[in-house]
Amino acid sequence: MWSTMLQSSSVRLKRGSNSLSSDSKKRGYIVPIGGAEERMRDPAILKRFVELCGGESSRIVIIPTASKLRSTGSDYEKVFKDLGVREVRSLAYQDRADCERQSWLHVLEQADGAFFTGGNQLRLSTTLGGTSVANMLRDRNRSGDLHIAGTSAGAAIMSQHMIAFGEEGATPHADMVTLVPGLGIVENLIVDQHFRQRDRLGRLLSALAYNPSSIGIGLDEDTAAIISHDGSIEAAGSGAITIVDPAEVEYSSMDSAHKSDPVSIIGVRLHILIEGGHYDLNTRRAFPRANSSARR
Repeated sequence: MWSTMLQSSSVRLKRGSNSLSSDSKKRGYIVPIGGAEERMRDPAILKRFVELCGGESSRIVIIPTASKLRSTGSDYEKVFKDLGVREVRSLAYQDRADCERQSWLHVLEQADGAFFTGGNQLRLSTTLGGTSVANMLRDRNRSGDLHIAGTSAGAAIMSQHMIAFGEEGATPHADMVTLVPGLGIVENLIVDQHFRQRDRLGRLLSALAYNPSSIGIGLDEDTAAIISHDGSIEAAGSGAITIVDPAEVEYSSMDSAHKSDPVSIIGVRLHILIEGGHYDLNTRRAFPRANSSARR
């Protein structure tokens, strides 16, 4: 059972680095999902998250804040219970005051995994940003005590620089994307979701033109990026992950482009990964599943 007894030393909030460097030996897994993940017939991605959290003995918290539907939290509770998880609890943070409730903070502190549902990522950033909940999520993930997954809006919120709005299309434009602060679960990554289905390459490229120190991850629906503590990204699910790496960009016209102008970007690298493919954030190299042994 979830313990509701509060201990004076149980909730310790601290700030620290949330980078994905190889020095973070014990960091928890981070699993952004592109939305519309299979939940009924073969919920392979959610099963994988349950395994990462410890299987049937794990405690998983659902954070349905992004959704306006009151049933979202309970719906995901049922999904995870059907997968064999014995202890699942929905924490429906509706306003910022909820994020300071000591009983809920204690539940979050005991969890092995936290799952963000889809909806509106701005509801997540404006409700959770800068609160004890956001600090605890980052700190417990950094220390390896908590694994974090999120679908759709729940994937976008993990970025330090989060895509809030954007237009469809493959060509980047000067005013194509609006960036706001996310929760910063991952640094130096910009995550976009429903990627192929909603034609979002242009807005991810535009976001990276503003932030060329970051790497872009475009997630198709029913597809996840399983990010481990050593900086390895594994593709899982029925779609693909698009990795956009601007490290070798030679030229960008973003600084001189006028409103609605197309933007030229020269030298960007792009990888498409399907189930089992890997990308190493440290070496910036991609590997197909068949050649994964080449990483050793």
